[in-house]
Amino acid sequence: MPRKAKTSGKIKLKTHKATSKRFRLTGSGLLVRTKGGKSHLRRRTPKRVKAVLTEMIPVEGKKIVQRVKRLAPNMEE
Repeated sequence: MPRKAKTSGKIKLKTHKATSKRFRLTGSGLLVRTKGGKSHLRRRTPKRVKAVLTEMIPVEGKKIVQRVKRLAPNMEE
């Protein structure tokens, strides 16, 4: 029986799931993140502060953007 032909030999890249959940790419290619502190212990927090926590913030650091793109290579581009 003949052997199977070898494929291209490239390794499949796996997405770091925590990174893909924390960051998003906008339509213009800008990397944005959410603010922390939204999960629990928010009963005494003012409504204004809770509203501020919902907005997305652009990621400033160039090296952090490189790291996120390396950890999540298949993120929507």
